[in-house]
Amino acid sequence: MSDSNKILIYTDGSALGNPGPGGYGIVMKTADGKLEKKFSKGFKLTTNNRMELMAVIDALKKIKDKSLPVEIYSDSKYVVDAIRQGWIHKWKANRFAKAKNPDLWREFLKISDGINYQIFWVKGHNNHPENEICDKLAVTAAKKEPVHEDTGYEQILKNKDNKLF
Repeated sequence: MSDSNKILIYTDGSALGNPGPGGYGIVMKTADGKLEKKFSKGFKLTTNNRMELMAVIDALKKIKDKSLPVEIYSDSKYVVDAIRQGWIHKWKANRFAKAKNPDLWREFLKISDGINYQIFWVKGHNNHPENEICDKLAVTAAKKEPVHEDTGYEQILKNKDNKLF
């Protein structure tokens, strides 16, 4: 299989205030570099971890040919460790009882099912070209385009408020 048939995904998330306005950035390209696309999205109120995970989910949703191998690169230890160290499967077995962001982890499991992917950690703010691009996309989306609602985060806040006794 040639490198043009491998998809490389780079992601980053940002939340200003954490929680606060947030955004994520994605760079997707073929390994041979012949095709490259960039995406970003901004949210009114969210957290950094939610943006990190949402970036991966949104990138996986954009893959049209699920049979192609995929490499995901993220600077989020939260996302990478949850997947690589198997935390996500423990959380699933416990019905996500103690997991943060269970709505997104459930979505990740659904979206990633059947995709041949590997995930790798890259050190953020370390001059990694694609990570730097993703960071700029995420921060710009959080600052200038926070128009979307993170309904999952809003539900978390609502549930906290409803626990009066």
